[in-house]
Amino acid sequence: MKGNVHSFESFGSVDGPGVRFVVFLQGCPLRCAFCHNPDTWKAEEGTEYSAEEILKKALRYRPYWGEEGGITVSGGEPLLQLPFVTELFERAKAEGISTCLDTSGGIYTEEDPWHTDFLSLMKVTDTVLLDIKAIDEEKHKKLTGVGNRQILAMARELDAMKKDVWIRHVLLPEKAGADADEKTGAFLSGVTDTKEDLTKLRAFLDTLSNVKRVEILPYHTLGVSKYADLGLSYRLSGVPPTDETRVQEAGSILYH
Repeated sequence: MKGNVHSFESFGSVDGPGVRFVVFLQGCPLRCAFCHNPDTWKAEEGTEYSAEEILKKALRYRPYWGEEGGITVSGGEPLLQLPFVTELFERAKAEGISTCLDTSGGIYTEEDPWHTDFLSLMKVTDTVLLDIKAIDEEKHKKLTGVGNRQILAMARELDAMKKDVWIRHVLLPEKAGADADEKTGAFLSGVTDTKEDLTKLRAFLDTLSNVKRVEILPYHTLGVSKYADLGLSYRLSGVPPTDETRVQEAGSILYH
């Protein structure tokens, strides 16, 4: 079995517990306004690797992982390649390696055969990094192109199976500009750092018992140049990066 890979990171320090070898898979169904890797969107691009080839690459760096480190599969959206990720994680667990999945949960469904494959993956996954882009359904659609009901449902199922989860939330500056223009699709207003939404997100997290960590990801503009290179319009043009004060204010709500 082959997986379609965008890139690798040898010493990932922000993609799960400890130092990790990170595999970025190609393909993503979401179109997040703040995505800094639009080059991962097209599923047909990338380079094919077998699980065995990737594990061989990863094992070169095992001496640096320490007790907590291991392999993280990110994207793009790794759930688009469920059987491949499962095979990779099965091989990793056979070697005693910690496994971590970084996902938006955007394609989660309880329908089979997908859901059965998902359960097989969870059996060999130690930690899930779950992105909740926006807690409000309509705002989530506006930001990503899809709703969030399936993502919250996935969070609940992970809680039921007592799977360790880290929640990630991009903090987009409040009142950064005008609302989305219906004709151009331009989107300038920050919607994820209001007190109301952060409080609502915290209330949802309080219903879960498996959340080991909450990470606030400040909005940044480091990937803007990629849009021009790919001939894509950037919907958050003019929105400033999140400042540290807003991060601290959000943290006072989300971190407890």
